[in-house]
Amino acid sequence: MRQTPKSTDLTRQVTLEPRAVLRWAHAGRLVVVTALFLAAVFVWERAARDDTRIVAVAFALAAAWTAAAWWRVEVLRRRPGTPLMAAQSAIDLVLTTAVVHVTGGASSQFTPVYILVIAVAALLLPVGGGLATAVVAAALYGADVVWLRPGGTTLGLSLQACVFAIVALGAGYVGARLRQAGVGGERLAAALARARVEATDILRNIRSGIVTVDAQGRLLFANPAASALLQLDLASRLGRPVLDDIGRVAPVLADVLFRAAARGERTTRAEGDIRAGEFTALIGVTTTVSDGSTAAGVAGAPQASGTGTAIFSDITQSKRVEALHLRAQRLEAVAELSASLAHEIKNPLASIRSAVEQLARLSTRGIEGTLDQEDADDVRTLSGLTVRESDRLSRLLSEFLDFARARVTRVERVDAGAVAREAGRLAAAHPAAEHVRVHVAVPDDTPAIDGDPELLHRALFNLALNAVQATAAAHPQGGGRVRLEVQAPDPEELPGGLSFPDGAVALHVSDDGGGIAPELLDRLFDPFFTTRRDGSGLGLAVVQRAVESHRGVVLVEGGGDGTGARFTILLPRATAHAEPTLGDSRPYMPTPAVAHRAVA
Repeated sequence: MRQTPKSTDLTRQVTLEPRAVLRWAHAGRLVVVTALFLAAVFVWERAARDDTRIVAVAFALAAAWTAAAWWRVEVLRRRPGTPLMAAQSAIDLVLTTAVVHVTGGASSQFTPVYILVIAVAALLLPVGGGLATAVVAAALYGADVVWLRPGGTTLGLSLQACVFAIVALGAGYVGARLRQAGVGGERLAAALARARVEATDILRNIRSGIVTVDAQGRLLFANPAASALLQLDLASRLGRPVLDDIGRVAPVLADVLFRAAARGERTTRAEGDIRAGEFTALIGVTTTVSDGSTAAGVAGAPQASGTGTAIFSDITQSKRVEALHLRAQRLEAVAELSASLAHEIKNPLASIRSAVEQLARLSTRGIEGTLDQEDADDVRTLSGLTVRESDRLSRLLSEFLDFARARVTRVERVDAGAVAREAGRLAAAHPAAEHVRVHVAVPDDTPAIDGDPELLHRALFNLALNAVQATAAAHPQGGGRVRLEVQAPDPEELPGGLSFPDGAVALHVSDDGGGIAPELLDRLFDPFFTTRRDGSGLGLAVVQRAVESHRGVVLVEGGGDGTGARFTILLPRATAHAEPTLGDSRPYMPTPAVAHRAVA
């Protein structure tokens, strides 16, 4: 997997490579001197013997130096240092002076070669090297055109020296900047290389599996832990389509990878099975996406329009521990519920027992004929108390049965808007809603949900009735409002940690009541907890169980500052590709108790 450019590639992007400059210098030197040597031998008919001798010596010197420098730099792979660069500049100046001398001195067409030699020296030598080369070049050129082959003018020589100096200064400045950039580039390349090595080491040794694919399902990266968990040789599949192979072993992993790479959908948390022969495991999966603007795969792999990365780990043992913990919590909850139920039953039973005992004594008086008018009034009072407490006990047991039976018994396609309208209509018809306005807002394109219509209606009606009663208590003179609203929120609008693969439907119930005190939020959905004198404390518990059985969550917002409260039921949308069944797979989401308390 190639994640960062090689250091040499990055350095070449910001500076000149000395070896490359030397290659061009070697080639240019040999071309000029060889052409001049061939011209002196075969073309120049009237060449002076001294000129021919100078050309021959220059050719031999150029060939010998080029061969030696090439062997040192290219064959032995030694770094071209300052001594080598300085020696090359000196030899090139001597060769250039020889070429200028035999081709006419001041009138030679090869005088600009001095400029190339000075520029190369300024680029490769440290600061001042180019200027020193220009001084030596001006001295050699001046000696040639003044003493060895006179013919130049003082003005021409001065102008040539100025040109040499300007080139040296300009090329020296450029060379200094390039060397500075090169040092920074080398440091950056080294840092990136270290980061790459560290990242690769971490990815290879991490216990979680990591798999990256492109939009076409081709494998771009897989660490050894992924191969071990999936029981697949993923290293041999790099650059090839791999989703089908993964899907045969871990369907959920293949599905979330496809969603991430092809659709850009992130999965905060999903759970699925791995089944590879006799090996089975439960994994938790999280995915991330990228736009594919940089190569993230193996060298030579085609770039994709987007990539998806899945990070997954074996959660089999943690799930077993969680199951044991949940079992202990259930037993504790059953014990607490039993104690609460016993307490709730004990109170009316004690009242009934006391009333019956007193009625027994009064009946004895009646038999004896000593019952007076006051005793008759007591009989009527005690009889009424017995009936009321019996009714209370009956209502309590009925509501407890509703709480215990709050589960899905049949599943069908349900219109969420119709459920909201019916719950709002019944809440508005309740005697407590005499001075409360109930408004229902349902959009025309509300998605359907799969569920038990009676159970959903009961849950939403409980919330609406609670809202009506809270609003009526806060506004005894009227003017209070209750609003039921149905929405289809986008995935990014959902609270963090909630995942609905096919989308969600939100049912909101808000009121203008006194709100909910912050210290009560954690106990709001506990069975038998209530703030009303005549309440059983099972209404919201029934709501939570009903929503849980539909794979949804209940959220609550609002404080005790008189601004009201807002309850939200989030349910998964009906799947368009399959008929609803009781065995539909459950998406990952936190337990509703955690969800509503976190949002509250």
